[in-house]
Amino acid sequence: MTQLPNYDDLPEGPIGGRLGWHVFGDDDQLGLINLLTDDVVADAAKLIKRGKVFALDLPLGGLRPPLNLKRGLPEHHVLTNRGGLSMDDYYDNLYPQSASQWDSLAHVGYQADSFYNGAAVAQIEAGERNSIDHWARHGLAGRAVVLDMPKAMEAAGKPYSAGDHVPFSADDLSKAAQHAGIEHRPGDIVVLYTGFEEWYADQDQAVRDKLPDGFTTPGIGQSEDVARYLWDIHCSAIVADNYAVEAWPATFGEGTAPFGFIHQMLIGSFGMALGELFHLSELVADCRETGVYEAMLVAAPMMAPGGIGSTANTVAIK
Repeated sequence: MTQLPNYDDLPEGPIGGRLGWHVFGDDDQLGLINLLTDDVVADAAKLIKRGKVFALDLPLGGLRPPLNLKRGLPEHHVLTNRGGLSMDDYYDNLYPQSASQWDSLAHVGYQADSFYNGAAVAQIEAGERNSIDHWARHGLAGRAVVLDMPKAMEAAGKPYSAGDHVPFSADDLSKAAQHAGIEHRPGDIVVLYTGFEEWYADQDQAVRDKLPDGFTTPGIGQSEDVARYLWDIHCSAIVADNYAVEAWPATFGEGTAPFGFIHQMLIGSFGMALGELFHLSELVADCRETGVYEAMLVAAPMMAPGGIGSTANTVAIK
């Protein structure tokens, strides 16, 4: 299905905004990944001209300490077997969402105990609804469109720092697409480049050690206008190099939902795939050099029944 209702034609949600539930059926657990049809994937493959592959994952454990201290660092163990003839390894304390990651539709609900398509916490805890393995079976492949936000903000004459809280408006996102020469198509995977990865790399360890106590990043703004824009361009996913795709910190608490933490709309209402902390600097450098801001993106999330998130396992090909 590639024809979606407009945002304002969706039913109103009980705590605000519009609900994208049941657009793909009452039992759907893919969300907007349904837009990655055979035709969409085949068209994306036509974008491959040079065979240039860009790995979009940060190293496991590369963020030290993790930006979210609830997600620990992986512990890697190497085993030597058969007197040095073969090797094996395993990981302890591996949090799939501690570095480059996909958020499944079981990650954040539209409201408490109410996840995409009405799934309840008990169903998610039991591994019955919205887990990452549904995307793993389908596969994530399609046209990636790169929004170079630092360049777009510079062109618009707006002050910008990749270490500041800079919420991108719907107009900012639209102008970034224009700057890249992009016309959105249903199923697009929006690649949101903020420069946060390079900003983080420039910080010394003393600064990094303090970041989990409170840090700021650019990202999509928390507003209904932004939600409307993202639904109406009919993208299937957004991946970004920042902590949460949205500008951070988000706003939680009574009176702010569902837009203060816009994950509630994008994942919980729309069923949109979000990818966070992606390694985008090399891809964006190539886009700037060639003037080509689109590519084929291919990801293989973990085949983890009941899983809430996954390592990114993503490449872009041009």
